[in-house]
Amino acid sequence: MNKIGLYFGSFNPIHIGHLIIANHLVEHTSLDEVWLVISPQSPFKKKASLLDNHHRFELVYRAVENYDKIKPCDVEFNLPTPNYTSKTLTVLEEKYPEKVFGLIMGEDNLKTFHKWKNYEFILDSHDIYICPRLGKGNVPEMFQNHPRIHFTDTPILAISATLIRNSIKNGKNVQPLLSPEVWKYIDEMNFYR
Repeated sequence: MNKIGLYFGSFNPIHIGHLIIANHLVEHTSLDEVWLVISPQSPFKKKASLLDNHHRFELVYRAVENYDKIKPCDVEFNLPTPNYTSKTLTVLEEKYPEKVFGLIMGEDNLKTFHKWKNYEFILDSHDIYICPRLGKGNVPEMFQNHPRIHFTDTPILAISATLIRNSIKNGKNVQPLLSPEVWKYIDEMNFYR
């Protein structure tokens, strides 16, 4: 069975940090593929800085075109809001019964994971791959030695989409932080200016 790691994010925009983490996980863990799950824009929280769903999907698609094991995923675009990760997992399992899905999350998210809706269900049936973050904190004891939680050695990168958006707005060169295809689309479409 194919093991798929689900990496959730707004990817506004997707940058090299996302790609480095996804590629590291697919090359250095038991995952066969990583799917970048693009979070939809909430109809209740329209943010001017958040690109429309189809534009963010296009950016992710262009960013991973040359990676065989990393794919864009728009499954959440068609789910009612607010949506929860447990629902996304159920939908994907029904659609792809031949695949096994796990979650990819930052260590900071693990600290509050016990507050997620249906977190016990997620943990009972899915592996979770934890990426280290700057600013360590205390991971709850119940998650420290859990057989389904895998702490990874992915590189810690202090690159943020917020920094990229603000830099573009201020006329700064952000090309080293983006794959060429992503930068080309952002530049052509005049995004974040």
